[in-house]
Amino acid sequence: MDGTLIDVPYDWEKIRRDLDTRGKPILAHISELKEPEKSLKWKILEKYEHEATLNATLNKGVSELLDFLEDLGIWKALVTNNSQKNVSFLLDKFKLVFDYVLTRERGFWKPSGAPLRETLKTFNLAPDECCLVGDSEFDIRAGVDAEITNIFILKSKRKEFIESNQAEMFVSIEDIQKRIESLVSDS
Repeated sequence: MDGTLIDVPYDWEKIRRDLDTRGKPILAHISELKEPEKSLKWKILEKYEHEATLNATLNKGVSELLDFLEDLGIWKALVTNNSQKNVSFLLDKFKLVFDYVLTRERGFWKPSGAPLRETLKTFNLAPDECCLVGDSEFDIRAGVDAEITNIFILKSKRKEFIESNQAEMFVSIEDIQKRIESLVSDS
């Protein structure tokens, strides 16, 4: 969601410093902490997320992609490490509709493939019957872990992106839509 569908102005380096993640992914780090430090760190993260969410903008081409998928009767799932509160706010703000939404409150998050496997299970789909659209190394790692064969990554405009031979790289949502169109016409 963040970065792929919606441009959310996070300063991840500052957030990691303030949370003292010691090089671990933020959610994994916080989940391993003991109370009361765990609750304190969740509050810090939620403060940063809330501020960024208020300043979020919709990425170009997202509404058109979702409309395209809707017109074809293709299910749309949103799997995000963000909170349900922020996701609900953003979906409402930008009038985005998904058939299924899975947030971090479910207890698993990317880079694990577990949230993607849960989504596949919900729709009774095999990994080769869907595609993953994301914008991060976590998305690639989660897709590979869930054995999803069509992983489409939107290159970040904000930083260098690690090239991967496990995903197709795109510069715009419009290009990803064209790729999905080709997959649909081939099937």
